[in-house]
Amino acid sequence: MSLNLTDVTLTYPDGDNRLTALDKVGLDVAKGSLTAVVGPSGSGKSSLLAVAATLITPDAGTVTVDGTVTTGLSRGELTELRRHKIGIVFQQPNLLPSLTAAEQLQVMAKIAGGPPRKARGRAMELLDAVGLADQAGRRPHQLSGGQRQRVNIARALMNDPTVLLVDEPTSALDHERGAAVIELITRLTRQRATATILVTHDRTHLTAVDQIAEVHDGRLALVAAAR
Repeated sequence: MSLNLTDVTLTYPDGDNRLTALDKVGLDVAKGSLTAVVGPSGSGKSSLLAVAATLITPDAGTVTVDGTVTTGLSRGELTELRRHKIGIVFQQPNLLPSLTAAEQLQVMAKIAGGPPRKARGRAMELLDAVGLADQAGRRPHQLSGGQRQRVNIARALMNDPTVLLVDEPTSALDHERGAAVIELITRLTRQRATATILVTHDRTHLTAVDQIAEVHDGRLALVAAAR
């Protein structure tokens, strides 16, 4: 497995008590597979994604990314792990307005210390993979919402992560563009052999995922194998 959560419990302060966001959650996601996480607002989906991304340390349990147990790692070590092993697709693309589509990706390689010449080639390869090679020189205001989300996905793959975490990628898109984005994520998961978690409210596009996990009140259960 490339991503493993074992007995993960996460709580937050709630007055004099603590609110349980995740309750002994276990989840395995293999390379090249896509797990959709569904559930109502406030059920714990975002908390699960944040823990899987090592952005939040759980109260108990372990998170293992590509064989590395994250428990006990320093803040700097976790940052390095995310930089090289984890790609995150946020709900909003948050592209830098002054940069072209290609430059959005190249910035990621620069942060990771990669050579600029290689970064340009990698950026163009990924933009081609998401169908935007001909838009490489355009800035965000010149792209549609679906195109900006595709740049967002390509950017998350720039440093060849083992784990891909996707948060509500279709929330601002219409049905047709949303379906296209889910199809793209599914295809890239297979091609790039990432262990992918897709958090979504929309169950209509999930026919091609490998498993569906539902979160209710912090508890997770596998409710379907989609294929």
